[in-house]
Amino acid sequence: MTTPPRALEWVDRLAKLYTPVVADVLDKLGYRNQCMNPRVRPLGPEAKAAGFALTVQTVPARDVAPPHPYAGELAAVDSLQNGDVLVVSESACSFWGELLSTAATYRGCRGVVLDGPTRDSLAIKEMGFPVFHVGFHPADSLGRLDVVTHNVPISCADVLVYPGDLILADHDGIVVIPSSAAEETLRLAEEKVSGENLVRKELAGGMTTTEAFKKFGIL
Repeated sequence: MTTPPRALEWVDRLAKLYTPVVADVLDKLGYRNQCMNPRVRPLGPEAKAAGFALTVQTVPARDVAPPHPYAGELAAVDSLQNGDVLVVSESACSFWGELLSTAATYRGCRGVVLDGPTRDSLAIKEMGFPVFHVGFHPADSLGRLDVVTHNVPISCADVLVYPGDLILADHDGIVVIPSSAAEETLRLAEEKVSGENLVRKELAGGMTTTEAFKKFGIL
């Protein structure tokens, strides 16, 4: 697999955007299945994460007492780089908790997107580490799920995610930007934000929505 481009400038630009405008741009570019299922929600309303996807594939555990506990999970976390967002496939128990959040923060990870529950939630909220999940579950992953590999294409919340895709997650949801469309998506999203600012000003001044859409083509 060809290594996708990796420019931390993209992460900084993406972090200034918000998911609805990025979703609109992806629709315009023909990428119409890039928004994750709304079952994945932020741990707190202020949570926001932007970065490159480091993907993790989980499966139900084969052994209640594996010979090498957490091996795949730890390898994935230890491979995190500055600017990454960890994206984890569907699981029925908690993959994530406070200690992994601490390790991820040290490595410059910008957040975690889980198609499954988390635990240690109050401690993670106090840390301010952005976690997006499907709920809470106190049970540990040991003997319940295995990480078979990382940095491979995975399905997360009904979206196919490739390593190096750009992830933006906020209170409205999670969008996945294919790495091949990253620069164009960012440029068009930034332009759309500027246009929306103009529309907002006109609407606040009394322009009708019909007039605004006719003039700006934005709604």
